This record gives sequence, C-alpha cells and structure tokens, in this order.
Amino acid sequence: MNKINNLESKEDLHSYRKVALAACFGTFLEWYDFLTFATLAVVFGPLFFPSSDPNAGLLASLATFGVGMVVRPIGSALFGSMGDRIGRKPVFMITIAIMGLATVSVGFLPAYAQIGIWAPILLVSLRLLQGLSAGGEIGGSAVYLTEHAGNEHRGFKTSFLQLMGPLGILFSTLQIALLRNYLSPEEFQSWGWRVPFWLSVLLLAFGFWIRKSLEETPVFLEITKKNGKAESQLANNFKDPEIRKRMFLLFFCISSSGAILFFCVQVYVAIFLKTTIQLPPELVDQLSIGATLMLFPLTIFSGWLSDKIGRKPVIVGGVMLGAIFIIPAFKLLENYGIAYIQTNSASSLLGLSIVLVTLALALALVVGPQTALLAELFPAKNRNSAATLPHNLAAGWVGGLLPLAVTWINQVSGNNLTGLWYPVVFLLSAAIIAAMYLPETKLNLLNK
Repeated sequence: MNKINNLESKEDLHSYRKVALAACFGTFLEWYDFLTFATLAVVFGPLFFPSSDPNAGLLASLATFGVGMVVRPIGSALFGSMGDRIGRKPVFMITIAIMGLATVSVGFLPAYAQIGIWAPILLVSLRLLQGLSAGGEIGGSAVYLTEHAGNEHRGFKTSFLQLMGPLGILFSTLQIALLRNYLSPEEFQSWGWRVPFWLSVLLLAFGFWIRKSLEETPVFLEITKKNGKAESQLANNFKDPEIRKRMFLLFFCISSSGAILFFCVQVYVAIFLKTTIQLPPELVDQLSIGATLMLFPLTIFSGWLSDKIGRKPVIVGGVMLGAIFIIPAFKLLENYGIAYIQTNSASSLLGLSIVLVTLALALALVVGPQTALLAELFPAKNRNSAATLPHNLAAGWVGGLLPLAVTWINQVSGNNLTGLWYPVVFLLSAAIIAAMYLPETKLNLLNK
C-alpha cells in the first residue's frame, strides 16, 4: 500500500512539475515581452517621440509603456471571464499568441525618421495588444498553477511563478547589457535595440509548444462535471458582497502594493539611476541584475514562510517595509550614485547594492505568498474572473502608471524625490487596511 501511495505521490509531483514549467515559462515570456519595453523606455524616446526636450521624449515613452498597463484590466475582464466559461487552458493559448506576435512586430517597426507620425501610432497600437494579452495571462496563471498545487506547501510551490517577472527583467537586461557591450552606441541605437524583440519568435514557438501539453485544472473539470457547462461569473462577482469585499482587498492591499513595489524596484529604480543620477547605463544594468538575482531566493523564502505563519503577516510586513523604506532608499541611491560618479569608489557600489537588496526584500515579502492568496480568496467557480480583474486593475492603473506619475511629479516640483510620496502614502494605507480586514487564507481549500 505504501509503495502504491509513493508511486502516486511521485506521479503527482511529476505532473505538477510539468504544469509548473509550462505555466511559468508562458508567464516568463509574457513578462519578458512586456518589460523589455520598459527596459528600453529611454531608447524609445528619441526614436519614436523626437523632441528638443529630452524630458518630454522620456515622458512620452513612459506614457506609451503606461498605455499597455491601462488596458490590462480590459484584457483581464475579457479573458478572465472566458477562463471561467471555457477553461483555463484555452485562454493561455490565446494570450501567449497575442503577446508574442505583438512583441515580435515591435522589433520590425520603422522609427519616426522613416514613417513620421505612424511610428508612434503603430508602437502604441502594439503596446495595447500587449496589455490586453498580459491582462489575461497575469493573474490567470496564478489561478491555474494554484489549482494544480493542492493544499500542502502551496505557498512555497506557487511562489516560483512570482519569479517570472524578475526573470523576464533579468533576461531582458542581460541581453541589452551584452548588446551595449558588443555594439557601438550608434549600432545599438540603429538596430541593436530590436534584437530582444526578434528573439521573441523563438520564445513564442517554444512557449506555444509547451503549453499545448497542459491539462485543464482538476478544479475546473470538477465544476463542469457537477454543473455541466460553466458560465461567466464576472457580473455575479459584483453582486456578492463577500466576493466584492475580497476583490477590493485584493486590488488595494495586495496587488496594488505588489505592483507599486515591483515597478519601484524593477523598473523605476533603473530609470532613476540612468536619467536623474546619470550613472552609466552599463553599471545600472549590472546593479539591476544583482538585485534581481537576490530577489529569487527571497521570494521563495517568503512563499515558504507564508506556509508556516500565514499569508497575512508576511504580506503586511512587506507592504509596511516598503512604505517606511522607499523614500530613504531613493535618497540613499541618490547620495551613493553621486558619490560613485565623483569618486568611483567600491564603497559607493556596495551601498547601492545593499539599498537595492533591501527594496527587493520588501517586494519578495508581498509577492512570495501572492500567487496562493490570489486563488485562495475566492470560490472556484468565480476564481478566474474575481482574481484577475482586480489584480490587473491594480497592476495596470496603479503600478503601471507609477513611473510616469512619479517622473511627472518630480519634474513639476523640481525635486527628484517628491513623486515618491505617491507610492509611500498608498503603501501605508494598504498596510493599515490589510492588517484590519484581510482574512487569513492559508487553510482554505481550493475547491470550496
């Protein structure tokens, strides 16, 4: 009997690893495609939004990045509803195809110098397609993976999905760093920036192939077995007061906080160091890579910790750490960055690295348990739409617009740090509300 149980356990583990690989790679591809755009925001300014004022070009580029984030909730409403109705797997196939094709197309776009106003119009259009696709993928993948994970060690097992965003940034940043190293500035500005988008062809082919082998989640199959054809639950989510309350808590306390910290740590820090402090881009890329590598074990540890002490204390701790540390962190980055420019000292580099790792810790504490919590908050029949809409609304409207909002406030105020009060006040409010009202979901059964 024990041999049979062990055999079943090994088969279940093998099946879960296969599911996790397919889900995680697809999400990695979505994030790689989506965030390569952010990594190259400084390059896109003069190419697609030429202006005599460099700040205006940067703002236009960041606004285009933000546009993709703004439409994410539309994609989540569309594809989340489809996920509740036709299943999790078909939606994955659609979203990965849209994202991959849109991203590859960016690599072939003529610049403003070749086709004039059509260049930014086409760039924004492709960015909109990326946003719609990301809305269906990011959040839905959390539901898919969690429904396969079972109840034991769920926080630890699902925390790996949260590494795909940083891994996408890391892979994109490494490519760009290598291209800058081997190409002249003129070559990189002319065609080198297109290489990461061209590479999406290979990643798309592999991602599509591996996702074809995915199986539908046992939770969704059980729903259709009991109730026949599944129905869209999007409208019903807003009629149920408990689900409505949990959607708000997910939006405001969890997903918005995670998105703010993600874009502060993984996106805005690099922009700040390159444009405001004017550190060499190659050095900023190296610092970003180091901080991202540290984020991996911290995220897995946070997921494991949430299995031991609960999702709520880990997440609230991360949000509070972010609220307290963001402004001091950027002040330290400014001081250490200026000191490095003046002295080229190793101690300044060490200071920059320590600040980035501390910011990464705050992010890890929030996102490590997030995948499990995202699914645990809602009943199975409502889960895909109830989880993906607030999650993408937060990531798109709160997190995605953060670099643009902070940069604009800084420029209007004439102070490099004033705009950071926006994420600080948001995080502090989210920490207080989460401490008071967020339920502990660690013991919730997924098929309830």
